[in-house]
Amino acid sequence: MQLAAKFRDARTNLSHLRTMRRAHQQLSAELATFTSSSDRADLEEILDRHSFEETREIREILSRQDVERQRA
Repeated sequence: MQLAAKFRDARTNLSHLRTMRRAHQQLSAELATFTSSSDRADLEEILDRHSFEETREIREILSRQDVERQRA
């Protein structure tokens, strides 16, 4: 593979990673608004309708946010 192609691929990969990071940050911010017990219960009910694989990222974010709230 030529050097120019390697650089292009690296730039493409970095761009993809930045896009994914921004999407994850936006999802985290949106999920952070679910703070009350009833909000969280409603969200859990919705998540329970789907498989763990489909909801893995959301559940991980919620778990991390729970730990952060407990520390505060």
